[in-house]
Amino acid sequence: MTKRLADRICIVSGAGCVGPGWGNGRAIAVRFVEEGAKVFAVDRELGPLAETLERARALGGTIEPYVCDVTDSKAVAAMVAACMARWGRVDVLVNNVGGSAAGGPVEMSEDVWRTQIDSNLSSVFLGCKHVLPVMEKQGKGAIVNIASASGLRWTGAAQVGYAATKAGVIQLSKVVAVQYASKGIRVNTVVPGQLHTPMVEARLAKQRTGGDVSALLEQRQSRIPIGFMGDGRDTANAALFLASDEARFVTGTEIVVDGGMTARCD
Repeated sequence: MTKRLADRICIVSGAGCVGPGWGNGRAIAVRFVEEGAKVFAVDRELGPLAETLERARALGGTIEPYVCDVTDSKAVAAMVAACMARWGRVDVLVNNVGGSAAGGPVEMSEDVWRTQIDSNLSSVFLGCKHVLPVMEKQGKGAIVNIASASGLRWTGAAQVGYAATKAGVIQLSKVVAVQYASKGIRVNTVVPGQLHTPMVEARLAKQRTGGDVSALLEQRQSRIPIGFMGDGRDTANAALFLASDEARFVTGTEIVVDGGMTARCD
């Protein structure tokens, strides 16, 4: 059986992870390798990429690490150029960098607000900015942006910067999708909900429940109708579909991966 991304060249940003397990970026990079892609695995440090590389190479796949600050336009341009120098094209781009910060407009400092915009939204803008000319010249390509259910609804905490920027990712994707549809380029968004990723234990528990991981998991689980929490592998499977030819007629839309949470009205 032909693998769904056989010989595709894929850039995955945020391909590392803050701890062991399946974060979104790690899961996407490994899943893409499993389906035959050559993956340019991007993160701002090499350390978080170690487990990603190990898991991907254990599958016998091809994955190359690259260190890049994806909020820096010159660095992103250099990253895309490095991928082109290595493999000659970019078939798929996954923009997967971001993180939340607590607070509403009063509590959140202006510096944190600007950092949220840069990390969660400008990173997507810059990835598209520097990859779209490559894909346009090729006459084809697929971009998958990773947003969050926080961009659709309240998800249990005041995090105005994260919510606003993730909503921005969804609308950015729609605009770019329509602009480039006639050029053979598809742009879609995956919207993960309350997943159990390493980020929950490494960072969110400290922000929300004083470090009590069990309490935070219980809170998050209570919002999910399906009865269990997914993890990064669920995000990866949605991203895989959108990156593959199976989604050839899908652009300018979202796949929500949240166990039914955003369908609830309470």
